[in-house]
Amino acid sequence: MSAKTREKLVLIDGNALVHRAFHALPPLTSPSGKVTNGVFGFSSILIKMIREIKPEYIIATFDLAGPTFRHEQFEQYKSKRVKAPQELYDQIPLVKRVLDGFGIPIFEKQGYEADDLIGTLATKCHNENSKQIKVIIATGDMDTLQLVDDDNIVVFTMRKGFNDTILYDEKAVIERYGLRPNQLVDYRGLKGDPSDNIPGVPGVGEKTATKLIQEHGTLEKVFESKDLPEKIAKHKDQAFFSKQLSQIVCDLDIEFDLKKAKWRGHVDVKNLEELFTEFGFKSLVKRLHEIDLAVGPISEQPMLFDESVRTIEEPLTPVLRAMEKWGIKVDVPMLKKLLEKTNKEISELEKEIYRQAGTQFNINSPSQLGDILYDKLGILGKVRKTKGGARSTAAPELEKLRGEHVIIDMILQYRELQKLKNTYIEPFPSLVGPDGRIHTTYDQMGAATGRLSSKDPNLQNIPIRTPLGQEFRKAFIAEEGFELVSCDYSQIELRMVAHIAQDKKMIEAFRAGADIHERTAELLHITRRQAKVLNFGVLYGMGSLGVARAAGVSREEGKQFIERYFAEFTGVARYIEETKKQAHEKGYVETLFGRRREIPEIKSTMPQLQAMGERMAVNMPLQGTAADLIKMAMVKVYEEIKGNNEVRMLLQVHDELVFEIKKDLVASVAPKLKSTMETVHKFDVPIVVDVKAGKNWQEMEKI
Repeated sequence: MSAKTREKLVLIDGNALVHRAFHALPPLTSPSGKVTNGVFGFSSILIKMIREIKPEYIIATFDLAGPTFRHEQFEQYKSKRVKAPQELYDQIPLVKRVLDGFGIPIFEKQGYEADDLIGTLATKCHNENSKQIKVIIATGDMDTLQLVDDDNIVVFTMRKGFNDTILYDEKAVIERYGLRPNQLVDYRGLKGDPSDNIPGVPGVGEKTATKLIQEHGTLEKVFESKDLPEKIAKHKDQAFFSKQLSQIVCDLDIEFDLKKAKWRGHVDVKNLEELFTEFGFKSLVKRLHEIDLAVGPISEQPMLFDESVRTIEEPLTPVLRAMEKWGIKVDVPMLKKLLEKTNKEISELEKEIYRQAGTQFNINSPSQLGDILYDKLGILGKVRKTKGGARSTAAPELEKLRGEHVIIDMILQYRELQKLKNTYIEPFPSLVGPDGRIHTTYDQMGAATGRLSSKDPNLQNIPIRTPLGQEFRKAFIAEEGFELVSCDYSQIELRMVAHIAQDKKMIEAFRAGADIHERTAELLHITRRQAKVLNFGVLYGMGSLGVARAAGVSREEGKQFIERYFAEFTGVARYIEETKKQAHEKGYVETLFGRRREIPEIKSTMPQLQAMGERMAVNMPLQGTAADLIKMAMVKVYEEIKGNNEVRMLLQVHDELVFEIKKDLVASVAPKLKSTMETVHKFDVPIVVDVKAGKNWQEMEKI
């Protein structure tokens, strides 16, 4: 049987993959409040692996709690490892439920690690079926590279991130380490392994260990050498003991029936759908389509609403279906011209970046960019480091360096252009239907705050502030004989703050028709831009450092800004503290209209997760009430225009509704839409809707 037609067995190191996912991904929680980032990452990599490798057989292995035979041999084995948060261990049973859904058997053995089970299973399979089956080990660490055998046993793992995967066969191991796979335990005998607290030989590092094994072949031959320095020779026993600790066991007494690993015969797609829905993994339900499960299409899930929001959500469903049906007209030739223009701008920007750098390099490579910025150009600044110890080139870190060198602005502009091009300008023409219009799909429960989300395409994140983003919005046009009309709630979240927090000064400002940012600036004796940073920043949990950066002041001034803000807007300060307190006590917060969001993060033992929970708790009643309001307005407006093909509600983006209205009706219909949206509910502050009209979504004039 040829290598191409050989069947494939994947052996999964469950603990390693869950650990890798937990630490690589931001905290995620299910609708019921369970932390699920490890489950999501594990499931995501499992789907990716199935799609790319297409294995006939899969087995998962896990560590069991308690000491292993290595701890009995060496009490300090792995003793320096910091115990992971309980939130990680709580996800292991959830991962096992996912594996059960895929029909994948699980192997565990007291006193041994998952690596030992993998070593034994790989060896058994290779010895019994070497010509028929290729073994692929899926793991999050490098320990199992010692098991690689030519192209018969290989390792599927991650590079730096979680989605950047690599397949190690014998050639790839040699390219990376300069050693054959079976020499890696000899290498670790000399170098040790700090992560497992395996001592090795004192003073012997990576280079010396590699050189000695390359020269002599094995650890035994190294210590037979008469030229070996005494400082190494005297640690012979420790070196062999370290090798023994590093060696994966390949001959455990376990029952192994390959037929039981034929997962496709046991996969339960309905169970997987229900699991992923329970965990809040909507994107993974969709990705099940990407892999051949030898089953029918994913079943339609009925839309179920919580009792507290049913009165808002149920009447909205037909409104959204009507909006999806209408879609919005797109100027495709204009997009093609914009793509040409963007490609030209990117090309020119690349040349200028190379000129500033003094050399050509891969701008999209974080490591190459870091070398250019921090080493070659010597740009100084306090930026965080990646887990690998490299200085970060992520956008937030580069933002801190604006003004240090002209190349920083160019890099950020280059990234913005690339994002716009790849996310919007280039793919959009292919999404246009035969009617010349784009038909997005709305998800009523797509965000925990109650806000709508949309997909295919996602219209919620179309940029409006950059020049290119504004050019892109010109491609959304009105049908011949119609105009686009935008009805946008003005500063709706801040109006919700004033009402919910019952802040007297905010209420007075809105009732007087004042610009709230101007009023804040007057009260605090700062600029309007700085006031805007504060008005929004304090509600999103921005600290003194965040305010300082965004407002362009020192950290001390940022701290003073916040203190003065709370001294003036005492209602806001009281709302924030009381909301946090209630969330800690109840575990949830609610909007004005009763939409509830559970905040399990607030009870976490992880400070980072708890702080995130507090930010969510403060923000959700404001964003959620604004989201409820616009949904109520959409239902009311739809009742008034239903059946009228000359007045069409097309889009809902953030706090804005976009309509397509017959030109001769705009003057009479627009004021009615404005009035309906402003009076759908009575608050202690006036609700204001700004109305504009024009031939496209960007070029609109106030009416």
